[in-house]
Amino acid sequence: MPMAPKEIEKLIKAAIPDADVVIRDLAGDGDHYAARVVSRIFEGMSQIRQHHAFYAALGGRVGGELHALQIETAVPQPETNQ
Repeated sequence: MPMAPKEIEKLIKAAIPDADVVIRDLAGDGDHYAARVVSRIFEGMSQIRQHHAFYAALGGRVGGELHALQIETAVPQPETNQ
């Protein structure tokens, strides 16, 4: 059974509380998603380590109940006052 976007977001936020999470359904089938996660915890991490932290938040669900997931991780950009 596919995972709902809100469940994916809930798992990520439980592991990465400051995360700004955006989940998109890529195919309209509830089974292929893209996730963008922005968090300060990624600061100083290589992209590979960021992705490991992201996948750890999902607790091994990728490839099982979460069939396909495209991910993007990032560190928040400092605000500029113009």
